[in-house]
Amino acid sequence: MTRIRVLFLGDIVGAAGLAIFQKHIKRLREQYRADAIIVNGENSAGSGRGITPAVMRLFKEQGVNVVTSGNHIWQKPEIINYIAQHTDLVRPINFPAATPGSGMTTFICKGIEIGVINVQGRVFMRELLSCPFRAVESALTYLQHKTPIIFIDVHAEATSEKMGVAYMFDGRVSAVVGTHTHVQTADERIMPGGTAYITDLGMAGSLNSMIGMKKEPIIQNFLTQMPARFAVDTSLPLFMTGVCIEVDTQTGKATSIERIRVVDDAVQIDTQE
Repeated sequence: MTRIRVLFLGDIVGAAGLAIFQKHIKRLREQYRADAIIVNGENSAGSGRGITPAVMRLFKEQGVNVVTSGNHIWQKPEIINYIAQHTDLVRPINFPAATPGSGMTTFICKGIEIGVINVQGRVFMRELLSCPFRAVESALTYLQHKTPIIFIDVHAEATSEKMGVAYMFDGRVSAVVGTHTHVQTADERIMPGGTAYITDLGMAGSLNSMIGMKKEPIIQNFLTQMPARFAVDTSLPLFMTGVCIEVDTQTGKATSIERIRVVDDAVQIDTQE
């Protein structure tokens, strides 16, 4: 039985997230004997919102195969041309059809084609999007003719919506992982049909932040309900979370899923945008 191992890392937040990612990704790849890397990068620009072509180049230099995203994908206008011309960055598939880029892609790993779908939830989310369940169903009618190995990033607020996607497509995809809330959950498992699942991968950034941002303005906002400028927290220690998923290449079923958590109090951070 041939297997592949994929590292899937949660939302990389700003300069802090990029710093710990760059420092540890090679070691993690070796430690987990990973064949491929997928990351959610919608918060990876220096401001903690959006992503830029320069950050995409950094990810590619570090061996990332595909970058998924979410509701902040358009925060940096310069990414629009990039996503329209490249297949290594995907946006939620249930965005309007005229939106630049694609919500699914494939890449080759060890001579095997691997599919990736990015979809955004609707519960507690501001965007008016089409049904994530039907969007994934439509994508699978295409991808399943190309490969049995398919990973889904559900960028959503509600745990029930992420779990609903996993149960609906259990046995038809290799893994369903949640992103967006930046808090790693402890519910990783192989579902009855053979799909690996975790409600949220977590994030990369400052450990003592509030989901990657400085806590003081956010607490002030809670107290006063007045507007506050949120900024990326670059204080140490930093941490990074995600999972390593192993998949049987013949069946597309997951054989294992393991949580990853790295904490480092000695990371040099480049705060330039």
